[in-house]
Amino acid sequence: MTFLRETWIVFVRQWRLALRNPVWVFLGLIQPIMYLGLFGPLLKKVVAATPGLPPGDEWQIFVPGLLVQLGLFGAAFVGFALIAEYRAGVIERQRVTPASRTALLTGRVLRDVLTLVIQAVALVLVAVPFGLRAPLGGIVLAIVVVAGLGAAFAALSYGAALRLKSEDALAPLFNGLFVPVLLLSGILLPMSIAPTWLQRVSDVNPIKHIVDGVRAYFQGDIATSTGAWGLVSLVILVALGLWFGTSTFRRESA
Repeated sequence: MTFLRETWIVFVRQWRLALRNPVWVFLGLIQPIMYLGLFGPLLKKVVAATPGLPPGDEWQIFVPGLLVQLGLFGAAFVGFALIAEYRAGVIERQRVTPASRTALLTGRVLRDVLTLVIQAVALVLVAVPFGLRAPLGGIVLAIVVVAGLGAAFAALSYGAALRLKSEDALAPLFNGLFVPVLLLSGILLPMSIAPTWLQRVSDVNPIKHIVDGVRAYFQGDIATSTGAWGLVSLVILVALGLWFGTSTFRRESA
């Protein structure tokens, strides 16, 4: 079997499992929609009264952040399901097949990316009645970014899960990692209004550049340095995430 066929077989199995329990797809969308409905309206006066914010209204600032948050947290915890499969012996049974170890990872990641794309499209559609207005090209590019983030962090999560093999170890690892990433990314409020020292600290966070880039896309500013830095940061994260995930699957199968 070719690598693509093996990936497709793993993807189909994982997608069928997801369709058997679609409530998880729905629950993954609930949190950003709650932010949209309960937190978004509070930003109208904040945006009007705060100098130094990126261009655009409150929805063009807030919705891109929610999309990036969806890409982050929608994929970060998929490793817990892999631990359950490992304990049930599913991973061991797959290892004795001639399937590529990389395909065992990429098939799962592809399922997670598709789920995130569906959720991202739904989130944008829900945001339109609230007042979101953005160019179609910028929205499409933003959803591509969500897919890339999903691939990067799903691969990272699967790799970490396969190495740790314990929910008790995986949960504090990701909580400790994602809290500073979230706070220093400008997802909820742009880092442009932060003190200078905090802006300098956030500059080392690649997610911050991705958030800035997606906000630029929602303004139609795709061919700008801000948008370019967002894509560069995304490519680096995807490369690192897939490298870590595939190397772990290969090493654990050796």
